[in-house]
Amino acid sequence: MKNKVKLIRILYIIGVVAMIIGALDPLEGSIVIAAGSLLVAVTTYLNSDSHWKIFAAGFVMIVIGVFFLFYLSSLGGFGGNSGLSWWWGVLVLPYPVGWLGSIIILIIRAVGKPRPKAAICV
Repeated sequence: MKNKVKLIRILYIIGVVAMIIGALDPLEGSIVIAAGSLLVAVTTYLNSDSHWKIFAAGFVMIVIGVFFLFYLSSLGGFGGNSGLSWWWGVLVLPYPVGWLGSIIILIIRAVGKPRPKAAICV
């Protein structure tokens, strides 16, 4: 049981680090960010965390935005001489919104005061 808790904590930390490191290069790092977001969403779900739904929604948004990022990139981009208007860029917006929302919740969790543990009656 204790090893499971340690493994979940390690995977959570790896996910947070991946989300931060992936932001150094948003295009190539988008896969790292998506994987990190998945780790954070799964580990918070396994811990029955109150924020797991927000992290899951952030993961879905990141995956949708990254999909369209790569799809539009394969078409030659949007705007300029590509033949696609700038409005196609709206399809990429879930990626930064999901990442930013997840990072904000992580910061709030890190700065916020810890909740008291529930008393265990024997």
